[in-house]
Amino acid sequence: MELKKINPNLKQALTENGITEPTEIQADCWGTLKSGADAVVIMPEGEGKSATIAYTVIQKLEKPVGESTRALIIVKDKEAVLQMVDYFEKFGKNSNLRVIGVNDRTDIDDEKNIISAGMDVLIGTPNKINAMFSGAGFNMTTIKVFAVDDADQIFKLRQDSIVQRLSMSVEKTQRLFFASDLTERIEILADKIMIEPFLFGVEYDEEEEE
Repeated sequence: MELKKINPNLKQALTENGITEPTEIQADCWGTLKSGADAVVIMPEGEGKSATIAYTVIQKLEKPVGESTRALIIVKDKEAVLQMVDYFEKFGKNSNLRVIGVNDRTDIDDEKNIISAGMDVLIGTPNKINAMFSGAGFNMTTIKVFAVDDADQIFKLRQDSIVQRLSMSVEKTQRLFFASDLTERIEILADKIMIEPFLFGVEYDEEEEE
């Protein structure tokens, strides 16, 4: 993958998985994602939206550090959890990042024990993540990347309130929304919880703006 200042090990892993050239949107947003700024990224289905989240987090975290979770990725359902975990296994094989995927049917007590022992990346569905962090014992202040995949679909199910509540528990983090379509709910929540977010993948009609 030809992206500016990409980690060599990450680049190699992407290449081994057949990802050698970024799409136009991936190339445009890379610098912003890497910088730590908040962003909303709109990418059509099939153009690597979820993969972009995975390799961005791998680039930013680089290696295992400490015991507390540093990246929180909210996805729409069990299948999306499994897919995202698979991306981390493929792209992050040289990083040794500790990754766990949770969904509404997995055992919360077992997961809490695993996470407490040391975890870098937590991937899960909105309801499961909310249940895990509503109890005591989790330190949200260490979250460096707070990402929502398929934000348009998740917010359509009125789970944007969960995302907002979780976001309020994090003092300082990079907030990212990825979606196939830019919806009003995405714009409203981005305005509430993000700091001057960048927007990628949407071209506005200049005449409409006037």
